[in-house]
Amino acid sequence: MTTAPSAIVSAEPAWPDDAVEVGRIIGAWGIKGGIKVQPFAQDPQALFSSRRWFLKPPEASSVLKRPASATTVPPLLKITHAKEQGDWVVAQAQDISDRNAAEALRGARVFVSRASFPSADPDEYYWVDLIGLSVINREGESLGTVSGLLDTGPHSVLRIAPPNAQAGDEPAERLVPFVAAYVLDVNLAERRITVDWGLDY
Repeated sequence: MTTAPSAIVSAEPAWPDDAVEVGRIIGAWGIKGGIKVQPFAQDPQALFSSRRWFLKPPEASSVLKRPASATTVPPLLKITHAKEQGDWVVAQAQDISDRNAAEALRGARVFVSRASFPSADPDEYYWVDLIGLSVINREGESLGTVSGLLDTGPHSVLRIAPPNAQAGDEPAERLVPFVAAYVLDVNLAERRITVDWGLDY
């Protein structure tokens, strides 16, 4: 009995539409195929929230060069164990059984589905959810759009690109501390942040 072509299921895992880059593999850990990951968040819970880590090869500019003998980066790792180890996350994955196989993944970019992230506490937000939100002040004036965030240690800072910025422009961005004194409201449903910040600041 043969299977109709339309019924054949691809063995290639589907890349999640809501994939978020959460870390980078920086090398092997131990001799039994463990991998060491540099998380991009101070609290690496996103890495623990999913047992499916999607991978992309390192960017051309990455300083984490892969061994010359390294094979193609697999699109998916099925994680069997992960834990914090100092500033890193160390993990064990199916089909990665020795140090050489783990070292071959050095530099790979790690993504997980945003839907798998643990729920944030009230008044806590994931950076990925804030990027792209419009920012207005209490007078209803537009300050622009969140283009990124900076981690200063004590608190985060919103990087706000001015409205009507054109590609290639280098306009001065606004930097607004993400603290209650300046951030009055975050409305994820309406994709808007309201701040106590004047246009002339």
